[in-house]
Amino acid sequence: MTTPQSDFERRKQISVRDRNVSTLRDYYFALAHTVKDHLVSRWIRTQQHYYEKDPKRVYYLSLEFYMGRSLTNTMINIGIQSACDEALYQLGLNIEELEDVEEDAGLGNGGLGRLAACFLDSMATLGMAAYGYGIRYEYGIFAQKIINGEQQEEPDDWLRFGNPWEKARPEYMIPVNLYGHVEDTPSGKKWLNTQVVFALPYDNPIPGYNNNVVNTLRLWSAKSPIDFNLKFFNDGDYIQAVLDRNLAENISRVLYPNDNFFEGKELRLKQEYFMCAATLQDIIRRFKASKFGCRENIRFNFELLPEKVAIQLNDTHPSLAIPELMRILVDIEHLPWDVAWKITVATCAYTNHTVLPEALERWPTSMLESILPRHMQIIYQINHFHLEDVLRKWPGDLDRMRRMSLIEEDGEKRVNMAHLSIVGSHAVNGVARIHSEIIKKDIFKDFYELTPEKFQNKTNGITPRRWLLMCNPGLSDVISNKIGEEWIVHLDQLQQLKKFAKDSSFQTEVMKVKQENKLRLAELLEKDYGVKVNPASLFDIQVKRIHEYKRQLLNCLHIITLYNRIKKNPSAKFTPRTIMIGGKAAPGYYTAKKIIKLINFVGNVVNNDPIVGDKLKVIFLENYRVTLAEKIIPAADLSEQISTAGTEASGTGNMKFMLNGGLTIGTLDGANVEMAEEMGNENIFIFGMTVDEVEALQRKGYNAYEYYEKNPELKQVIDQIQNGFFSPGNPDEFKDLADILLKYDRFYLLADYDAYIAMQDKVSLVYENQSKWLQMVIHNIASSGKFSSDRTIIEYGKDIWDVEPIYTKLPEPHEPRDLQLG
Repeated sequence: MTTPQSDFERRKQISVRDRNVSTLRDYYFALAHTVKDHLVSRWIRTQQHYYEKDPKRVYYLSLEFYMGRSLTNTMINIGIQSACDEALYQLGLNIEELEDVEEDAGLGNGGLGRLAACFLDSMATLGMAAYGYGIRYEYGIFAQKIINGEQQEEPDDWLRFGNPWEKARPEYMIPVNLYGHVEDTPSGKKWLNTQVVFALPYDNPIPGYNNNVVNTLRLWSAKSPIDFNLKFFNDGDYIQAVLDRNLAENISRVLYPNDNFFEGKELRLKQEYFMCAATLQDIIRRFKASKFGCRENIRFNFELLPEKVAIQLNDTHPSLAIPELMRILVDIEHLPWDVAWKITVATCAYTNHTVLPEALERWPTSMLESILPRHMQIIYQINHFHLEDVLRKWPGDLDRMRRMSLIEEDGEKRVNMAHLSIVGSHAVNGVARIHSEIIKKDIFKDFYELTPEKFQNKTNGITPRRWLLMCNPGLSDVISNKIGEEWIVHLDQLQQLKKFAKDSSFQTEVMKVKQENKLRLAELLEKDYGVKVNPASLFDIQVKRIHEYKRQLLNCLHIITLYNRIKKNPSAKFTPRTIMIGGKAAPGYYTAKKIIKLINFVGNVVNNDPIVGDKLKVIFLENYRVTLAEKIIPAADLSEQISTAGTEASGTGNMKFMLNGGLTIGTLDGANVEMAEEMGNENIFIFGMTVDEVEALQRKGYNAYEYYEKNPELKQVIDQIQNGFFSPGNPDEFKDLADILLKYDRFYLLADYDAYIAMQDKVSLVYENQSKWLQMVIHNIASSGKFSSDRTIIEYGKDIWDVEPIYTKLPEPHEPRDLQLG
């Protein structure tokens, strides 16, 4: 009698049948499908549970979900990692090699998309009936290649080999209308002669940690309708008719690669509306049918919508959900305007992610009138009633009316989507305390004065499952051996580590893990970049999108300063450093791409100078993404968070480094302010101007030449950039960057240079005293509790959504269903 086959063996046979010809990819898919089998029963159970209990549902709408890989995270969250590891070992397979086959789901640019991914993990772990809604981009964020020091973009064809985690749901396909015109009829407004594109949903499972809850991320893919335009048949051009189907399907083809920059392209507007329209139809369908698992429409009282549905808009990208919900309630469900408006405002809430003026979405009214004629009418009507409210409160204040209008009239007429989002939501939040204050006293001051009760703060967080338990198992073990495992879902438990900050044996354990992580990264750097680094050197890391406000250029000025110091006095005492900078620049962002080139050219000079040796190495980390972050962050000694005060809304990379025992050098910007508060100023390297000092400098007038003339070290650095020291083949290569620094710098790099260099000198000094450094490291880890996305989501639930966390576990898949939690 043959022994029964394991799931894995069965899967392997399904996928390839013959072990002799199976590739690593075949084994990866076999493993992924085996793991997914263990997920699916929990997934079905969770959704059945929601249908029966009919809780209030949370819908997180985002144009970006930067998920990374799913395999390891899924195995950890459903508790089968060691079993899988053991099974593969017995088959003679290396689990890490299989994990490396998986493509990153790069459906995001940076912080905003990764935050959405962390939030999904937290909502599932907290047992909330939550759904992520976004777009299934065929091409995610581009792959970055560095060729001759320059960024080149390659398309990210992440679906090339298929995605084992998703499940297409054609039965829930939804029509989305574009263009056409609006007619008045006896029964109200009718949107007619539209072009239809279908939204095909793909569901992705989101497992909570160790609670058998599996929520859903539903991503929409654009599909052309089957009935071709008959005109083509009359012309006999059948082939062209088939080819033109692509035009509709282009809507979900590619993620726009801009971070903190608005590009008013028609395709982007269509993407935003496509996601909102499909999602809202889905939400309404579920609202009507969601009672005791019944598919018949049984709930028609839309005044109950805010009791059963919370819609969170992740920035203004999904803000068309507001006029779309109004269109559904007024035109289709025939509710009176004022009733529909009350429901819409009570259902929607808006998160603001940036104060940079170039990032705020302002769509031309001409474009909206063409693509979404009914929505443009609705926005005008919303604006009419809104401005009546403004006039009631401030009679005759026409300037305030102009400032607060949803329609900007100066130049081309545009709709300010942030204003629409504020007016159409019952809650508006920033993502760190300082950011939420700036919103109230600066960019949305008028709106705060109109409705102060709407404005809140929700400081961002990160999921400790991915950003510690998964990416740093060594440190996780050290922590669990000391305080148990409760920290995994209650991160504030890490506070218990504070009492061990000076304990030399605990310091040694923490140091040993950091050293192992650094050795592993050093190996990777030698393999991928051909640069041999000193693993005992201070690993100084800045990884984030390349943008002028994030000031990678300031970091570069420090690198050149260190280089000049070594050259000037090679025998002086020097704390060895390996400086790594990584991140992508938007393809059309000239200055950001120049900064990447400068870093690479400086690295080329530094790394090949025999006098410098292994005292200083500079590496630009190519193609920074979630999976690379998981390798880099656990190995960092120093984290660079050096944006100009008042420009970074929150930052979340800062939190990841902190949780993994990397110390921060940073300005009082974004969440750095709260991090310093949690750990104490003595455990963080804060430098530079505050928001108030930046504003004072702005008022006074910033003259970069003053700083340049005053400081000979700084002058030398800028002269080297300007005169082609790092680009002997083309002396003018970096002239533009020097010009920006001296003439057009909106982010005041030279004003913070002295303070930055002085603080970097202090960093080197403290690093020499390892016991003091490790004490600071332990304080950082122990103070990270506040920065769990679990805490953030609990606050959203309490203050905005009216949803409570549930810590009870759902029954195991093999247990009877009547054990369901209450």
